[in-house]
Amino acid sequence: MNPRAKLLSLGTLMPVIDQALEARFEVLREGPAGDLDAVIAAHGGEIRAIVTRGQRRTDAALIGRLPKLELIANFGVGYDTVEVEAAAAQGVVVTNTPDVLNDEMGDFTVGLLLATVRQLPLAERHLRGGHWQKGAFPLGPSLRGRRIGIAGMGRIGRVIAHRLSGFDLPISYHARNRVPNIDFAYHPDLVGLARAVDVLIVVLPGGETTRHAVNAEVLAALGADGVLINVARGSVVDEEALIAALRDGTILAAGLDVFAAEPHVPDELGAMDNVVLVPHIGTATHHTRGLMADLLIRNVMLWFDGAGPVTPVAETPVVRRG
Repeated sequence: MNPRAKLLSLGTLMPVIDQALEARFEVLREGPAGDLDAVIAAHGGEIRAIVTRGQRRTDAALIGRLPKLELIANFGVGYDTVEVEAAAAQGVVVTNTPDVLNDEMGDFTVGLLLATVRQLPLAERHLRGGHWQKGAFPLGPSLRGRRIGIAGMGRIGRVIAHRLSGFDLPISYHARNRVPNIDFAYHPDLVGLARAVDVLIVVLPGGETTRHAVNAEVLAALGADGVLINVARGSVVDEEALIAALRDGTILAAGLDVFAAEPHVPDELGAMDNVVLVPHIGTATHHTRGLMADLLIRNVMLWFDGAGPVTPVAETPVVRRG
C-alpha cells in the first residue's frame, strides 16, 4: 500500500477541513509552540501540499524548502500572503476560494455601510446605557443623497455594486482598467474617484501593489462628509493617515472589517465614536465558510486525483496531473 501523501497545514482551519484531509493524507502541523522549522527539518523533503488560512506568510523561503511541493491551497479569496511568483517559479499551483463568498460579502458590506452612516452601534450604546430616558438619540447622517465609489470592481465589487444599485444612488468605480459591460462611471485613479464621491468602499486585493493605496491624499479628496468602508485588506489603507483624518474631521466616519496588524487594532480607533469596528467577519457565517471549506477540500482532493484544481489563481500554472 502506498504511503499517504504529506500535507502541511498552516493556521487554524475548520474542523470539517481537518477531518476530510486527515482521512486521506498525513497532515503535519507546526504545533502550539510554532515549531515549523522542526516539522520541515523532519518532513520537508516529502511535503507535497500546503493548506493555509493565510495567517502565516507562505513565502519564497518556505516554498524553496519543500522540493516536492505541488500545491498551495488557500482558504479565502485573497491570497496576498502567498508569494505566487515563487510558487510559479517552482511549478507549484496556488488555489483560492472565490465566488462562493461573493453574496455574503455583498450583504455584509451593505450592512457595514448602513451601520456606519446611521451610527447604529452608537445608537445601541445610547439605549443600553440608559440614556434614552434622558433624551432622544441625536439626529445623524443619512445615506440619502450620497454618491458611492467602489475601489476594486472584481467579483465582489460587482456584487456590492449590484446590491447598492437598489438604493437609487449614483455609483462610480476605480480599477486598473475599465470593466466591460458596466455602466457605472469609471475613474482611472483613486484620488479622482474619492473626489467624485462621498462614500468610498474598498474592495482592492492586498499585496505590495496596493499597500496604502488609500492614503492621506485620497482621504482628503473624500472630504469632510466622506465615509470610508474597508472590507478588503488592512494593508490597503494607511492606518495612521486614517486615524488622523477621523480625528481632525478630514472625513466623517469609517467602517472597518480589516486592519493592518490583525488581530491588533490601534487604540486610537477603538476610542473613536465615528468608527464602526468589527473583527474581520465579512464571510464569517456557517453557510459561507462551509462553502469555502468544501471548495478548498475539492481543490486538494481533485489535485491528488489527477484531475487538476477547481480554482487555480491566474499567476500560477494550470497543470493536469496524469
